This record gives sequence, structure tokens and C-alpha cells, in this order.
Amino acid sequence: MTLARIGAVSYVLWGLLHLRAAYDGFLLAATQAPGFVQGKLSQGAWDLAFFSVAAILIAILLNWRNDIRGYWLNLVMVSAADLGFVIFVLLPGHIPLFPGLLGPTLWISGALFSTLAILSRRRD
Repeated sequence: MTLARIGAVSYVLWGLLHLRAAYDGFLLAATQAPGFVQGKLSQGAWDLAFFSVAAILIAILLNWRNDIRGYWLNLVMVSAADLGFVIFVLLPGHIPLFPGLLGPTLWISGALFSTLAILSRRRD
């Protein structure tokens, strides 16, 4: 159960970090002239906030107990969210590796520890 809880904590920390990123996204959107760019930035911030809250709730309610549904939900959702960040922001060098690698590190940690927890479950 310890592995599952480390994974869950990693996903909660990922969610909290990305709630902050969503807030920053809303602030950035507010600096833009009203129009398409402002709308797309606001939409991206909204989506990130949703993924963050969902990841936190799934981690607390399901990953903490090593639930297989929570495992797949957070694995797929957080992976999809962070892969876009890695491909479109981090790899092209739009931000420095630190703090840029913090989110992907928490994502990989959550995925790794929750996978180890699922694999180590006793079969009934």
C-alpha cells in the first residue's frame, strides 16, 4: 500500500503544481487584447485547472487505495496533459529545464509508483 500512497501523493503534488500553472495561464490571458488569442489562453488555463482538480480527487479517492480505476484514470489523463507540455513547451526550450522538469518528474513518479503498486497487488 505504501507504493500506491507514494504514487497518490505524487499525483496530488502534480495537481497542485498545475493549479498554479492554470492560475498563471489565466493571468497571462488577461494581459491579451480581447479576441481569439485571449480566449484560447483562457480555455487552456481552464482545461489545465480541470485536469488538476480531477487528478487530485482521483489520487485521494482512488489511487490512495490502489484502485485499478484510479490507476488508469490518472495514468491516461496526467500523461496526456504532460506529454503536450513536454512536446510543445519543454523540448523546444520555451522554458528552462528547472522548473520545467518538476511537473514531468511528478507525473513519472506518480505513474511509476502507482504501476508498481498495481503490479504488487495480491491476486484473490
